[in-house]
Amino acid sequence: MVDLRDPMFNNEDAAREALEAARWPHGPVCPHCREGQRIAKVEGQKRSHRPGLYYCNNCRKQFTVTVGTVFERSKVPLTKWWLAVHLLGSSEKGMSAHQLHRMLGVTYKTAWFMAHRIREAMDDSTPTPEKPMGGKGGQVLADETYMGLSKQSKFYKKGHRNKWSVVALVDPETGEARTFHVKRANADTVRDVLVRNASRESILVTDDVHLYRSIGTEFAGHKRVQHGKGKYVTDDGFTTNPVETFFSIFKRGMRGVYQHCGEQHFQRYLHEFDFR
Repeated sequence: MVDLRDPMFNNEDAAREALEAARWPHGPVCPHCREGQRIAKVEGQKRSHRPGLYYCNNCRKQFTVTVGTVFERSKVPLTKWWLAVHLLGSSEKGMSAHQLHRMLGVTYKTAWFMAHRIREAMDDSTPTPEKPMGGKGGQVLADETYMGLSKQSKFYKKGHRNKWSVVALVDPETGEARTFHVKRANADTVRDVLVRNASRESILVTDDVHLYRSIGTEFAGHKRVQHGKGKYVTDDGFTTNPVETFFSIFKRGMRGVYQHCGEQHFQRYLHEFDFR
């Protein structure tokens, strides 16, 4: 549990040291050439010798701990960055840029910029063969949902074709979630998301929508929860409730906290809820 009285939230040196400890647990590493041995700390009274400055004897470049991070080249104090990261990461349904600007004492434009940078850092959705979801004996829950304008909007239109499609995968054992904004949720896009992110040795758990019938045969097993018949748990104990809960929190956050989001930024908000 984080204590807001921690020096990292009100002292620049403590904030920098906290970032160094998190990013370099075994000592400084040059972000330019990845050298970790021939590193010297630059100390002195000159104006150019700012706190936390290092020099790499391998590539002969200077750097600080913020180089290569979302904090790089920002004039916002690192203490405020840490506080924004904590507030955005610990608020279950998110925190609006207006709320951040009031709490941090920065302009709305700065708060909006900071929030989007932090969301970019929260993105851990790049598929890698080394860390697929599920695995032998594990489960992967899959579901889709649709987000659109409020019915009160004059631009509101009925139908899934007029809404943004989202495909979500949840690993119930680890709690990991990965969500993807797709142009249209159909059998092809759902299959693409699954084969890129889930282990074929997993048991795929879905509802009774036809999108998953074909791809389900490629997994170790396919359990379908018959929502159409009013059932939410199969006879052998499989359920899609965790992914349904994820969508519930996501929609409450988008409608209650953020209220409006452009489609060009939609995936970033998905990353934010994935991270939490």
